[in-house]
Amino acid sequence: MGIQKRLDAEVKKRNVAGEVSEQRLDPILVAKRYNDASISLICALFSYGNVAQIVKFLDSLDFSLLQKSDEEIRKSLKNHYYRFQKSEDIAALFIALKRLNKFSTLEKTFDIGHQKNENVVDGINEMILSLQRGYEYKSKGYTFLISQVTTKTKGVGALKRWMMFLRWMIRKDNIDMGLWNPKYKKDLILPLDTHTFNVSKKLGLLHRKTYDLQAAIEITEVLKSFDAGDPMKYDFALYRLGQEKLL
Repeated sequence: MGIQKRLDAEVKKRNVAGEVSEQRLDPILVAKRYNDASISLICALFSYGNVAQIVKFLDSLDFSLLQKSDEEIRKSLKNHYYRFQKSEDIAALFIALKRLNKFSTLEKTFDIGHQKNENVVDGINEMILSLQRGYEYKSKGYTFLISQVTTKTKGVGALKRWMMFLRWMIRKDNIDMGLWNPKYKKDLILPLDTHTFNVSKKLGLLHRKTYDLQAAIEITEVLKSFDAGDPMKYDFALYRLGQEKLL
């Protein structure tokens, strides 16, 4: 069986309601409860590490804080922490998102950046800048959480959590939520993690040895040759193949 046929079959197999559940964890499980872009972004940005620990942490958060005062946010989150993030870092994200939503939305902000070159990286950069402008706060944990503005592709982080957030927002199927305009689907870039990186190399989708944004773009170009209008329909299938060690 050719690679495309195998992946198409895997996509069909995974695109079912029970693929994400309490028994088959993924951070989108928490995001789907709320169907809200800001809450989804919080879920995506904390999606690093063990999936059970990610979901446990997300379950501990009170997302109604996005409508509360800065002081209430800080007070409520004072005992929360997650790996590289202290309570101040978590509170900073809530405050920055709350302030962004007062004058715009994440989708409108993304669209402003995307329009420059029809490039999702520019859209992500615009969202990062808006968070930074809304709440001027710096720490190592917070910088790791929201990432930094990216101007090159080689030797830089793959923006995996942001790319995953965009997939959730823009695609619509049994996995992804599709809360935003689907016109961006063709421009999405693979949310590269260790699973998709290793599986893509084994399947011959990637020959680049460096784990960076350029690698994500190169895999995406191959996936576009399979489906130019919706290359990211393959992402979740590739991820599960790696996670479940099926190759």
